[in-house]
This record gives sequence, C-alpha cells and structure tokens, in this order.
Amino acid sequence: MNAKKKALGKGLGALLENPDTDITTKGVDAGKYVAGSVAEIPVESIEANPFQPRSEFEEEGLQELSQSIKEQGVIQPLTVRKMGYEKYQLISGERRLRASKIAGLESIPSFIRIADDQQMLEMSLVENIQRRDLNAIEVAISYQRLMEECSLTQEKLSERIGKKRSTITNYIRLLKLPPDIQVALRDSKISMGHARAIVNVTAEETQQDILEEIIANDLSVRDVEKIVKNLIAFKNKKKTTAKKQNALPEKYKEASNRLSEKLGKKVSMKRNQKGKGNIIISFSSDDELENLIDALEQLDS
Repeated sequence: MNAKKKALGKGLGALLENPDTDITTKGVDAGKYVAGSVAEIPVESIEANPFQPRSEFEEEGLQELSQSIKEQGVIQPLTVRKMGYEKYQLISGERRLRASKIAGLESIPSFIRIADDQQMLEMSLVENIQRRDLNAIEVAISYQRLMEECSLTQEKLSERIGKKRSTITNYIRLLKLPPDIQVALRDSKISMGHARAIVNVTAEETQQDILEEIIANDLSVRDVEKIVKNLIAFKNKKKTTAKKQNALPEKYKEASNRLSEKLGKKVSMKRNQKGKGNIIISFSSDDELENLIDALEQLDS
C-alpha cells in the first residue's frame, strides 16, 4: 500500500481505500469501476482524447511534473469517460497522464463519468480554456470550436465559461491573422497586445511588415498601436480626399436638379476629375420609360 499511496498523493489514497467515501452515482458499470467514482485505473486502459485542443506540450514542463509525481504522487485525478469494459478515454488531464507515464506509474487516479461526444468535446475545451499555460491561438481555436461544434453563440459561450463577450471576440479575431503572425504569437515572439493591434490592419502585406518591425526592433505594444493608428488615419484621409475630389461641382448639381424637375424623374449625375461620368434617370415601368423618351425628345426640339 505504501507504493499506492505515493502514486496517489496525500488524501487520495484514503479516499480510494475507504468505500464510505466513494463518490458513486447511478450509472452503467462498464467494468471494474462505476461511473461517478474516483478510482485507480491502469494507464494502459486510458486512451488519448481525440478532442484535445492543445497542440503542444513543453517537454521541460512535462519532465518537471513527472519528477513531482514521483515525489508527491498525482494530486489531482484525471477525468475519463467509460468506453467499454475496462476501457476509458481521457477527458481532461493529458499533461498529468503524459507525466505519469514518464514517471513510470502503472495506474493513475481518475474520476469516471459518462459523456457523449459533444459533451466530451465541450468538457475538454472548457477545461483547457481555464488553463493559464495555453497560448492565445489555442484559446482562440478552443472558443471557435466551442461555438461551431457545440452550437453556441458568443453570448452563450460567455455565460458558459464565465468570460466577458468582448474577451471572446478579441481572441477569435486573432484567427483572422495570417499564419505567420499566428505562429509568431503562438511561439511568444509577439504578445497578444501586438496581435490585437495588427489585426486592425486590413492589408496582409502591411501586417507582415509590422511583424518584422516588431521582431527586428523589439517594439512595444504601444509602439505598434501608434503605427496602426497612423496607418488607419492616413488611409481615412486618402478616402476623404478622394471623395472630395470626386464630389460633383455645385453648377452640375443645380443642372441635375433642373433636369429632374423638367422630366419629373429622379436624375443622378456622377463626374470624375477628368470630366468623365454619367447621368442616370430612374424609371419603374415601360410606360414611364415611354413617357421619359417623349419628354427627352421634346427637350431636343
């Protein structure tokens, strides 16, 4: 029993040894253990979670956790679901499972529950979102998957995970960034603050230029925000200038209004700086078109 206690960590050994404290609920007994209980399950009986949203596990961190498990045992049980007789699938706790394998444990404490695929996905994603060591892209992908695969709106997701809707929106917007920038964020070459500023720039080439500037010159988030603000202001100024340049001169506006009054129809006139343009006269039926043609012919006479 000493080895078992060491594997389980303080407190959990007693919990599993004492049947009076077993957290058993009504459920399908698919083997030695009952759904709703915490039990020591052979590591080889637990298969990987196909819905795992985490894409990377730091090797150094796993080694440190493995050493801790060797010394203190597994403090927090895994969560698994029953798949059949003596077969289980991991819901949450993949780092603990991997580290336990490295530590050479043959069994690991696990909370057993019954869940369908959608519940499995949702539990896995929500559990991982709560972790502090997820990078921003992993969080964003988890939010996106929860909404798409569990049919949740941003508002419902906000309620489900206890995060502000604006927080969810900011993360999901990161997925609009080009792959190179997402990778830079994932690899901590830039921060989420940098990425949130870059995403406000629409031109992908400009986004890439800003990324290179950040890395080359170690720009702060505030530096990038200023760059983006100036770019947006310059773009808006160009639009305003172009709009003013293409505005119809007053004398042609008056001519358009006079023509509209004579024809009894709405007349639109457009003209560019080179003097090219068009006149559009609106009509809503063939009869109106015939009357319009007659009115134009009379103008000619």
